[in-house]
Amino acid sequence: MSSTLSDYEYDLPRELIAQRAPERRESSRMMVLRREERSIEHRRFVELKMFLRPGDLLVLNDTRVLAAKRVSSDGAVEFLFLERVSPRRWKCLVKPGRKMRLGATAKIDNASLRVEEILPEGERVVLLDKDVDLYAGGLMPLPPYIGRESDEGDNVRYQTVFARAPGALAAPTAGLHFTQQILRKLPHAFITLHVGIGTFLPVRSENLAEHRMHPEHFSISAEAANKINDAERIIAIGTTTVRVLESARSKNGRLLAQEGSTDLFIYPPYRFQAVDLLLTNFHLPRSTLLMLVSAFAGREFLLRAYREAIDERYRFYSYGDCMLIL
Repeated sequence: MSSTLSDYEYDLPRELIAQRAPERRESSRMMVLRREERSIEHRRFVELKMFLRPGDLLVLNDTRVLAAKRVSSDGAVEFLFLERVSPRRWKCLVKPGRKMRLGATAKIDNASLRVEEILPEGERVVLLDKDVDLYAGGLMPLPPYIGRESDEGDNVRYQTVFARAPGALAAPTAGLHFTQQILRKLPHAFITLHVGIGTFLPVRSENLAEHRMHPEHFSISAEAANKINDAERIIAIGTTTVRVLESARSKNGRLLAQEGSTDLFIYPPYRFQAVDLLLTNFHLPRSTLLMLVSAFAGREFLLRAYREAIDERYRFYSYGDCMLIL
């Protein structure tokens, strides 16, 4: 059944964690998994079109990553601003937490902030002394496994070329491989899911059925819904797209234009109803993303592919290579 946390462990040499984006977006390698044959091929992302048929449709997430990371003026505290809850009130994560206990204060630029509330999972609600758009001067919130501060290059490369709707705290990384030139040659539609911090929170329960995902907001336009309903096969670009499509599909199999939120947690033996193929990056051990892809490809087959990717020196995680699952 593969419903325990320890079933999703693997060892990865640290040097295979990509620390920077490749020189060209489209230059990534692409491991191709054929589920029926349980076979693995080693290809390049630019060969993606070779695996498509007439009637196929790529569905991509056009969320835009917020520059949500700030550091206090004295350099002592790092903030990740999750959302603005009123003109002067923000919800955020802080590091180190011991410096921002209830009532503690800090300064960012010319604004002072004070911790008003500490939420059950450690988020802080802070009140600023003036109305400030903290995203305007922020840094890209690179994942912690990228062991450096973000720079000007990340402002471009940690966004997809089709990013449109601001609201994400992390990039939908399977989309980072696309250029506008490649996308123009492929039939596609866009949905939006604002990737939140909950996608990356660790699973703490050994029994996966006890884990709960944080809700994430999504939207599907009428144009996108019509394209998706008319397609012969759906190729989801990334796990965020999978979660939207699987959450939004109606009982009769049709997709309606809508806005909503999803807390869908996909793990084996989930049965997919809306997605036929999946393009995805490689994911962390014990992560909900690895569990979703395991449900799609089969856990044992997927972990065998990961071992082969390690042997073949693929680049892992956000700025790494990708995998196409047929």
